[in-house]
Amino acid sequence: MKVIRPNCREHLTGNDVDFIVSVLAHSAKEAGFLTHLLADDESRDRVLDDRHLIEAIQDHAEHLSISGQLYFYLLVRHAFQHVGLDDRTVSDYVAELLAEFSESTQLACPVDLPGASPECVVDMILAMQERSGEDQFSVQAHIGNYTLFMTGLYPERIAARRERRGAPGINYYENMGSRHYQTASHSPMATRYGVSSVYQDLSGAFHEVRLALNTIRERYLFIGSQAA
Repeated sequence: MKVIRPNCREHLTGNDVDFIVSVLAHSAKEAGFLTHLLADDESRDRVLDDRHLIEAIQDHAEHLSISGQLYFYLLVRHAFQHVGLDDRTVSDYVAELLAEFSESTQLACPVDLPGASPECVVDMILAMQERSGEDQFSVQAHIGNYTLFMTGLYPERIAARRERRGAPGINYYENMGSRHYQTASHSPMATRYGVSSVYQDLSGAFHEVRLALNTIRERYLFIGSQAA
């Protein structure tokens, strides 16, 4: 079972380190010192909060060779801090979610639910009632992740489906996402994978997180609207 976890900061690539050093270091000595700091969790987190990194992304987005994990972490961390969401672990989780779900194949429900549309939350909820244990947890977590991703980066798709087909609107997806994050947080699997507190935080701040992702989409991500 694949569970999204807040791992962005722990898996900086060589290109990531090179980017950070190129932006922040002004000498070979500083470069060596920075590289040393990035090997320590607490020091690394302070380095990644440096405003010059997000400015470099804004100024040179088309020329970046950094990982999707670092790119999304810097964007999410900056946007979340701006609205008072200061938990680095939550920022890391959402960044990992964006990196994962940017691959369209990850949007599908991780559990085979016969008769359920991979894009219909109602279908997933109904089919989930017949599951238990790991399968049920996987679907609960996926509903939280899927609704956050779609309301955050593709709100216009939800609006178009509501207008054309009478499908549920943003508020419905927010409520379902928040509810299923909360339910998933109580699963033993959430404790096992270390995501229980993250799910609880996302459940309580789903609306605020969604709005922050809307801002990221509008300012930094040049993505077209998916067909409804």
